[in-house]
Amino acid sequence: MKDSRSGGRLVELVKIEEIIMQDITYFEVYQKSLAFSKEIWSIVIKWGFFIQKTVGNQLVRAVNSISANIAEGYGRYHFKENLNFCYYARGSFEEIKDWLRKGYERNLITKIDKEMSEKVVDMFPRQLNSYINRIKECMEK
Repeated sequence: MKDSRSGGRLVELVKIEEIIMQDITYFEVYQKSLAFSKEIWSIVIKWGFFIQKTVGNQLVRAVNSISANIAEGYGRYHFKENLNFCYYARGSFEEIKDWLRKGYERNLITKIDKEMSEKVVDMFPRQLNSYINRIKECMEK
């Protein structure tokens, strides 16, 4: 597949097209954001009405926003728009961290749930930033 006139550019374009042609569920960053959303839901669903309507609603909306923004950006088929939606997802992730801190401080989240969410909080930004960097690489080609 290497074209001697393009110095390998044909191979690079094929790889980019393969990425674009994948369903969003192919990407680990999307899969992880969906799983995190499910985990947060399982925490919030146990709370009482008042807590669900105040803290829980905000937390669930923010966590759902991550996968939704990743999917919407991917569906735009333009790298620059995709990148913008990834930045929105990153902002939503920061919002989640804020709501989780409030949940810990108010004793709404058990120690087990806290440990589970902390694993995602530690790992997910690297995955999202890796995805963002991949989009930037594709933009340069």
